[in-house]
Amino acid sequence: MVEERLARVEVLPRLEPAELQRVAWLVEQATDEDGVRPLGEQTTLQLRHGGGTTVLLWAGDELAGAAHLDPGTGTGEAVVAPALRRRGYGRALVAALLEEAAGAPVRLWAHGDHAGAAALAARLGLARVRELWRMRRPLDGALARPAPPPGVVLRTFVPGQDDEAWVALNARAFAHHPEQGRMTVEDLRLRREEPWFDPDGFFLAEREGRLVAFHWTKVHGSGPEALGEVYVVGVDPSAQGLGLGSLVTLVGLRHLQARGLPAVMLYVDGDNEAALRTYRGLGFVRWDVDVAYGRAVHLAVGE
Repeated sequence: MVEERLARVEVLPRLEPAELQRVAWLVEQATDEDGVRPLGEQTTLQLRHGGGTTVLLWAGDELAGAAHLDPGTGTGEAVVAPALRRRGYGRALVAALLEEAAGAPVRLWAHGDHAGAAALAARLGLARVRELWRMRRPLDGALARPAPPPGVVLRTFVPGQDDEAWVALNARAFAHHPEQGRMTVEDLRLRREEPWFDPDGFFLAEREGRLVAFHWTKVHGSGPEALGEVYVVGVDPSAQGLGLGSLVTLVGLRHLQARGLPAVMLYVDGDNEAALRTYRGLGFVRWDVDVAYGRAVHLAVGE
């Protein structure tokens, strides 16, 4: 049970620097405890730059938990301080977030399929509605040389020149994806300003002067612990069946391998059989899973 006299909820459209620092510290605590970051990239960017709604739960002067709701996608994430779990704070935090949703559909993400998150979701009557697999493969073996089909040209992304064309391609490629397909030029700009952004690792495929496929890579960390990521792969529906998904994926893998990275990972929906076949064919195996719970919020919390 939450000690009601100590619990205090704040609902904020934007965090002040001091509040953002407290949330960042809470995130690091949870990451150390759980071995996985509790808040995803989109939530982190919205916390920094504005967007969505943030709920802070205080236990006296201590930040017990934080949650964020992106009303544009209906996705939420929440994190509770490890030292204060299993005291009812998680339930109070998520209940406050759901109240802010005002009855709209919400998906609450649990990175790493945390057992505490599953238990809390069950108590709140939230069902498991989506799985996002994390897959991984080493980069120590030989990779095939890419062979573009006739008429297809490969090149790298040019910031400021390709922004709008890429956003349009991404929207076509992910027309039915609840988050990725909604990316805007502004969303792209924010990611271009992140320290990990490297246009030399952002590959485009053109046919007759039109973008038809892409592979955006990412590198996490540095030194021997660095890890590559197949950040996003997309193919224009009009160019399906040409093998462009495998082609641009292979180009990106060779790029990451040339950088000396020991391994690479990616995220893929667990029910996307076509993508799973492609990635398994490229040597990826399931590593971990993130789970969305719905009333059709990301839980890194025990109650």
